[in-house]
Amino acid sequence: MSKTGLIIQHEFLTRVRKKSFIVMSVLGPVLFALMMFAPTLIALMDTEIKQRIAVVDQTGECIAYLKNEGTTTFEPVGLAPDTLKEKYKDLGYDAFIVISDNPENKDAAKIYSESAISIDVKEIICSDLEDYVRDKHLKSYGNTDVAKAIIEDIGNIKVDMTTISIKDDGQEVENSSEINMIVAIVAAMLIYVFVIMYASQVMRGVNEEKSSRIVEIIVSSVKPFQLMMGKVIGIAAVAFCQFAIWTVLTIALVTGIGLFMSAGTDAETMTAIMQQTTDAAAMSGNESREMFESVMSMLYGLNLPLLLGMFVFYFVGGYLLYSSLFAALGAAMDNETDGQQFVTVLMVPLIISIYIAMVALRDPNGSMAFWFSIIPFTSPIVMMARIPFQIPVWEIVLSMVVLAATFVACIWISARIYRTGLLMYGKKLTLKELVKWLRQSE
Repeated sequence: MSKTGLIIQHEFLTRVRKKSFIVMSVLGPVLFALMMFAPTLIALMDTEIKQRIAVVDQTGECIAYLKNEGTTTFEPVGLAPDTLKEKYKDLGYDAFIVISDNPENKDAAKIYSESAISIDVKEIICSDLEDYVRDKHLKSYGNTDVAKAIIEDIGNIKVDMTTISIKDDGQEVENSSEINMIVAIVAAMLIYVFVIMYASQVMRGVNEEKSSRIVEIIVSSVKPFQLMMGKVIGIAAVAFCQFAIWTVLTIALVTGIGLFMSAGTDAETMTAIMQQTTDAAAMSGNESREMFESVMSMLYGLNLPLLLGMFVFYFVGGYLLYSSLFAALGAAMDNETDGQQFVTVLMVPLIISIYIAMVALRDPNGSMAFWFSIIPFTSPIVMMARIPFQIPVWEIVLSMVVLAATFVACIWISARIYRTGLLMYGKKLTLKELVKWLRQSE
């Protein structure tokens, strides 16, 4: 085991000293922080251009509904459309509108400009004209004010349901399907990305040593199984280290950027931006506090100790399972090109598990979600998508036992392939050849 420890140490230190590791460890949190604050930063840098739009309203009624909004202004003109088409730019207009009939009719309202108008301006115009058409319809029903009040009242109708989980001791805890779904998606995607990124690193590392013949010297001092496990665990340590760095730096950057933006922007502007980027800014202090308390209550209903414990188990279990298979594949092939067909085979269960996880979010107790959360090659992702929905404990236990048993079996299979394939050169990698290596005795 001391030799395995040396291999783990070597794999860890070699990778964390690489420039690519350092760059990605810093760049990852920066990109994530920029993604979070991108809407606010864009809003701060956005310079709105004033637009003057002429209006030829042949109905005589629509112009009253076109309201100046932001930097867009509407001005009625008495010129004919053909005349305005030639002179609108000279008169200082950026575009002009011709309304020949009820805007509800096709081609009754048209806007002319040298270049296409922005989507925002078009939406403003359409929204104002829809108000006109709506009022016109309401007048046909008699009392317009009463009809408006009825429509507004109906539009404000909202039904919300509180979901309650009943624990084994009879305690009732509020939960939320939306929060369950968010937690499930985040957990499943983290495991997927983790396995994709770092299990494949094991394969590339083994293949590089085999191609350079360095492995011939290494196996003279250690057993192939020790070498394989040292690589698997060493790269796992690299992954956990980078994950920890990302977490700490992301929290620090998000907090720092938030404080900087708050300090560098006047209160009125910041309030306006926050109202555009998040609904939370429009809430009163009491409403925000109530929402926070509600969210915390729902998170408590998720049974966080179980959720975190299962996340770590499937996080590690999924990685160890796939990395052992990738290590065997790296030892068996002479170069990455030869093993691409086998890499695809190994990746298929991971890709399928993402789709099944989406199904599990809609029906966590369905038969498809159940069976794919038991199958070890898909269970790390699918089961994490189900756990927040408080599935029966025996299903979780069964999934864990099957995953652990399969991992042990895969380690045994991978070790046999690894032992033989590590020093095998010039042979084309085929399924028949792999089976032959498995049958070989010690």
